[in-house]
Amino acid sequence: MNTASQSTSELKNTSAFATLMEKLFKLKAHNTTIKTEVMAGLTTFVTMAYILFVNPDIMSIAGMDYQAVFVATALSAAIGCIFMGLYANWPVGLAPGMGLNAFFTFAVVKGMEYSWQVALGAVFISSIIFVIMSVTKLRGWIIDSIPHSLRYAMTAGVGLFLGIIGLKAAGIITASPATLVTLGNFHDPKVILGALSFLIIAILATRKVFGAVLIGIIAVTVISAVMGLVTLPEQAISLPTGLSKTFMQMDVMGALDVSMVSVILAFLFVNMFDTAGTMIGVADKAGMYNKDGKIENLNKALTADSVASVAGAVIGCPPVTTYVESNAGIAEGGRTGLTAVVVGLLFLAAMFFAPIAQIVPSYATAGALIYVAFLMVGSLNKVNWDEFTDYVPAAITAIMMPLTYSIADGIILGFLSFAIIKHATGRSADVSLGMNVLAVVFIAKLAFI
Repeated sequence: MNTASQSTSELKNTSAFATLMEKLFKLKAHNTTIKTEVMAGLTTFVTMAYILFVNPDIMSIAGMDYQAVFVATALSAAIGCIFMGLYANWPVGLAPGMGLNAFFTFAVVKGMEYSWQVALGAVFISSIIFVIMSVTKLRGWIIDSIPHSLRYAMTAGVGLFLGIIGLKAAGIITASPATLVTLGNFHDPKVILGALSFLIIAILATRKVFGAVLIGIIAVTVISAVMGLVTLPEQAISLPTGLSKTFMQMDVMGALDVSMVSVILAFLFVNMFDTAGTMIGVADKAGMYNKDGKIENLNKALTADSVASVAGAVIGCPPVTTYVESNAGIAEGGRTGLTAVVVGLLFLAAMFFAPIAQIVPSYATAGALIYVAFLMVGSLNKVNWDEFTDYVPAAITAIMMPLTYSIADGIILGFLSFAIIKHATGRSADVSLGMNVLAVVFIAKLAFI
C-alpha cells in the first residue's frame, strides 16, 4: 500500500472511531472531546489508584489471598467503570469502597468471627437488595425514611472507624491494658513512616497536588526500600493469577443467618447513602442537571453502581461504589461515560503490576486510611446541631462505630436512640414508618441474638 492510500485508510479509521465515540457518549452535546475525556479518565485513575494497594492489604488480613484480591480489586473496578460509562454515560470511577473493606475485615471477620466467605455472602445479598431498590421505588422510600442527621452520621462514623484502623496499622496508637489505647512507639521507624505517609498526603492534597494519595504511598514505600524495610520484587510485571481463590467463593447460605441482618443492612445503608451523596456532588460539579432541574440518568447511574457491587461480590471484593475522587477528572473536563471507560481500561492494565503492589507496606497505606477518614468525618458539619433530638442520635451513631469496632453496632445504637428519644419527647411525627420497623428489628437483635 502506498503512502497516500495508507493515509486515507488511517483517516477513515479515525473518522469511524470518532463517529462511534460520538454515538456512544454524545460528546458534542456535552461540549467535550475525546482528548479531554481521555485526560480526565487518566486524572481520575491516578487519584483513586491507591485502592489497588489498600484493598488487598486490608482484605488479606481477613485471610484472603493478596494476589487474588489485587486482581479482583482491579477487575471489579474495571467492570464497574466500564458499565457505568456505557450504560449511564457518567464520568465517574468505581472501585471497592473504603470503609466498607475495613468493616468487612475488622468487624465481620475479625470481630464477629465469621469466615470471609460468609462476609462476601453478606456483601452479595446486600448488593442484590441494592439492585432491587435501584430499579424500584423502594430505594426512594428507604432513603426518605432515614433522617438526614443519621445519614451524615453514618458517613462520619465510617470515617472514624477507618481512622482508628489506619492509626493502628501505622502503629501511631496501640493497645493498652489500662486505657484500651495509647500512643505508639515513635522510636520505631515504621511508626514514623506511617505518620509521614499521612502528612505527605494531607499536605499535598491541601495544596491540590495531582495524585496526592498515590504520591504519599509511593514516597513512603521508596523510603522503606532505601532503609531496607521492604524487599524489591524480581520483576515488576506478571500475568494476573489467583482469581479462582476468591471468584464465586461467597457463602450466601451462611450469610442468611438471622445474626447477619445488621451486617447486611450496614453494607446496604453505608453503600447506598455514600453512593447517593457522592453522585449528587459529582453531578453538581459536572453540571449534569437537565432543563427540568433533575440529574441526568441518575437512576441508571445508581443501577450501574449497584450492579457493580454484585459483580464485585462474585469476584471477591467488598461493595463497589462511586468514588468522590471522580471530581478530579471532572475538574479536568470529563463530562461523559468515556471518562469512566478510560478509568476502567487503566484498571484492567493495572492487573499486570501485582508484584509492585505487594511491596507496599501496611504503614504506607495507613496514611491513606487516616486521610480518607478525616474527609469522611467532615460530613458531621451537616448534622442539625441546633436540635438535641437530632444531634444526640447522630453523635451516638458516629462515636459508637469506632468504640464498638463495628459499623453495624453503631447504626443499631444510633437508630434505636433516635426512635426512642423522639417518641419519648413527643416528636413521634419525626419518626418514619421505616425507622419504626428498623427499631423493632434492632431491638429484637439486641434482645435475642
